[in-house]
Amino acid sequence: MSALFEARGIGKSFGGLKAVQGASLTAEAGRVVSIIGPNGAGKTTFFNCLSGIYRPDAGEILLAGQNLTGLPPHAVSRAGISRSFQNIRLFPEMTALQNVLVGRWAGLDLPLLSVLLRTRRYRQSEKAAEERSRELLSFVELSDRAEEWARNLPYGLQRRLEIARALATDPKVLLLDEPGAGMNPQEISEMTSLIGKIAGLGIAVVVIEHHMKLVMDISDRILVLDHGEPIADGTPEEVRHDPKVLAAYLGTSGGDHA
Repeated sequence: MSALFEARGIGKSFGGLKAVQGASLTAEAGRVVSIIGPNGAGKTTFFNCLSGIYRPDAGEILLAGQNLTGLPPHAVSRAGISRSFQNIRLFPEMTALQNVLVGRWAGLDLPLLSVLLRTRRYRQSEKAAEERSRELLSFVELSDRAEEWARNLPYGLQRRLEIARALATDPKVLLLDEPGAGMNPQEISEMTSLIGKIAGLGIAVVVIEHHMKLVMDISDRILVLDHGEPIADGTPEEVRHDPKVLAAYLGTSGGDHA
């Protein structure tokens, strides 16, 4: 199967600090790739390069052969890459449905005049956006919470809602930053199932995650970074027994480069 999404030789420095060096990744439609590494490995910096938040100093990013290197986040999103964040970024004073609608409208391209005059095309788009948003809430099992304020949802459900909003742009690639962070074992199990369902839609899923059981359960391949450099790339079984990976986890501490 050919790669849908490729990052080739990505490098990013901040002053004299090389946060990421020569990191490469391929992701196929319907497969899950996880990025792991000890704290300080550069995972978040790499993710921010993939999503357009940072412009890489080296390398290129390709989606279905289209070069996205250096494009801003909104252009990357329009091209077909969506993401969630480690720290939940919902609109707390909006309902679950409204949060997903925000993501849906962000992916639409309507003339300003059509919006101002509420033309037939606008009204049709509005109806379709709500229908699709409700479908996504059902997909993440939040249909019965559609009218609740986002701030009132339990933590695990807020995570699912953020993923529903990310899916609202109909992405080809979904980047999930620590989807299991702060979750209890039951929530981790539910998140594992949800990520599998997303991949089942034919979406390429790329995950940063510290929870190793979740990583091993969901991943088709795993990329391991240490001090910004790739030290392993393989199946979960290959990575699990890689001496360089074991040494990195046993001998490194600190915080992720921002």
